[in-house]
Amino acid sequence: MGYPITLQLRERRVLVVGGGPVAHRRVCRVLADGARVTVVAPSLVPELADLVSAGVLEWRSENYHRSHLTSGERIWLVHTATGLPVVDRAVAGDAETAGIWCVRADSGAHSAAWSPAVADGAPDTAAEGLQVAVTGDRDPRRARAVRDAILAGLRFGALPVRRRRRPAASDSEMPTGSVVLVGGGPGDPRLLTLRGWTALMDADVVVTDRLGPRSVLDHLPADVEVIDVGKAPGRHRVTQDGINALLVEHARAGKRVVRLKGGDPFVLGRGGEEALVCREHGIRVEVVPGVSSAVAVPAAAGIPVTHRGVTSSVVVLSGHEGADATTALTAAPSDATIVLLMGVATISATVAQVLAAGRAPDTSVAFVESGWTPQQRTTVTTLEKAVWVAEHEGVRAPAVVVIGDVVGLRDRLGDLVGPGA
Repeated sequence: MGYPITLQLRERRVLVVGGGPVAHRRVCRVLADGARVTVVAPSLVPELADLVSAGVLEWRSENYHRSHLTSGERIWLVHTATGLPVVDRAVAGDAETAGIWCVRADSGAHSAAWSPAVADGAPDTAAEGLQVAVTGDRDPRRARAVRDAILAGLRFGALPVRRRRRPAASDSEMPTGSVVLVGGGPGDPRLLTLRGWTALMDADVVVTDRLGPRSVLDHLPADVEVIDVGKAPGRHRVTQDGINALLVEHARAGKRVVRLKGGDPFVLGRGGEEALVCREHGIRVEVVPGVSSAVAVPAAAGIPVTHRGVTSSVVVLSGHEGADATTALTAAPSDATIVLLMGVATISATVAQVLAAGRAPDTSVAFVESGWTPQQRTTVTTLEKAVWVAEHEGVRAPAVVVIGDVVGLRDRLGDLVGPGA
């Protein structure tokens, strides 16, 4: 094994001997690092010729001679990839004599230096600015395999790559924070999207609701600040204005803030309000959609909200105190499925509105409590009996109420939650 080190090649001269595909790969890498590249080769593959035509490298159309190393401007690094062992060996020997590090493409065992397999963190992700270099005891295929596994971990947020130190800002600049509104889905952490997970792994502050996949908070780094603003029926620990102020305060302090919500932020989740507040204060904001409980919870109970031959329409209503669904119900098709969120406490008023809109008293109703959790329970009744059943069966929030003929499909489908929920 060797001594690992990173070279700063920007504006430094690098010599590449050889004009084939391997030389092209080496040229692209050092060009990306800002090096000034000279290629020595009698001929070039088209890709290298295009780079010469674009003026991004110098080409000497001749066979290698040791004077290429010693004459003119100082050379900091040499890559030799001619495909001819005798030439590569000569280049490496001359570089050794001149005190220049040389990478031989044909023989790692006889090379003074060698190139690792490199994985760069993608921009605008938690891994931005991170570079991982892997050497495999001069076995490039082994190194690339490990590099690819690390790269997958970077993409999927499986590695602890959150910045502990932010890039230094000038005295006149405030650090730039951001807010990501993450929809956590109905509660099962396995339904959190990949982008939602990576945003959480990169957060400095997480502002979380009562619902959603709270178990993911156990996997956050120990120095992440978690602020619980969960709202329970009749008990609002923090007002919406207070939540908005928290997002702005921490983002202005240069923090990466994640607002973790149950379901989808833009489906009765006030995500639009929070995004507008961030925009008004000049804060960069991103939304990460989540699996909405309006669709996912009925599905878990074997109730598709639309079904061919039954209905192609669905109306999602809020059951919050004071919400009036009369207009939406009147405008909706008579066979539309009605999905009621946050509606257990106001079920009596909602049932009255649905009946007034013309739905038959014997229309099927399902209460699905604690969807996508081990405590999931489904109670099926009819519209005319819904209030009585909810009271006598002890239906409790969180619950999704489904009204419509699609409820009848549950008899054939049953629960559709996979193992582990």
